[in-house]
Amino acid sequence: MAGCTSRCRQGVLKLIQSLQRLVSGGLTKDKTDEELEMTTVCHRPEGLDQLEAQTNFSKQELQILYRGFKNECPSGVVDEETFKHIYAQFFPHGDASMYAHYLFNAFDTTNNGSIKFKDFVMGLSILLRGTLREKLEWTFHLYDINRDGYINREEMTEIVRAIYDMMGKFTYPALKGDVPQQHVDAFFQKMDKNKDGVVTLEEFIIACQEDETMMSSMQLFENVI
Repeated sequence: MAGCTSRCRQGVLKLIQSLQRLVSGGLTKDKTDEELEMTTVCHRPEGLDQLEAQTNFSKQELQILYRGFKNECPSGVVDEETFKHIYAQFFPHGDASMYAHYLFNAFDTTNNGSIKFKDFVMGLSILLRGTLREKLEWTFHLYDINRDGYINREEMTEIVRAIYDMMGKFTYPALKGDVPQQHVDAFFQKMDKNKDGVVTLEEFIIACQEDETMMSSMQLFENVI
């Protein structure tokens, strides 16, 4: 994107890494953090007090995150190509572009083709520190590609294929022609309680809470973001 060069891409990657350290308590407060002010960029985020109220991050954490975001990407936004470039670094043995596309759309809640600081921290707040229901709702909306309030077989097939492509040669079991469809069939067998061919949010949440394997898969975002 214009004004966001390779330095910006490296900066957003640092931002993701910094968030991991924040969650584990690896960052400590210093004098610079106390003096930080929210200066104007192309897209000024909400005030710190409002973001603190809307997320599960402290004001100090938001200051650290925003400083990195502002310094490394002065335009104040991340576009999809930049996001894909960053995400691909986590999966060098596969093609993460399609899954990153779906993930980007989940963060881009306003559907304007870019992720602002507020979009980013609110999404990460849910994935890393949200309640179980909040995480499940976020994941449901990720899978609901056409945003109609249901997950259908076509959408789930696209997601499964994107995950296999992303994992590349480390996919287990090895990808064969019918493997994605088998996963989709298993998904609907567990999720589609009334057998109407689509999965609702409530069906998704109930089924996930009842299935230990499904619950363990909720660690995905914490491991890769």
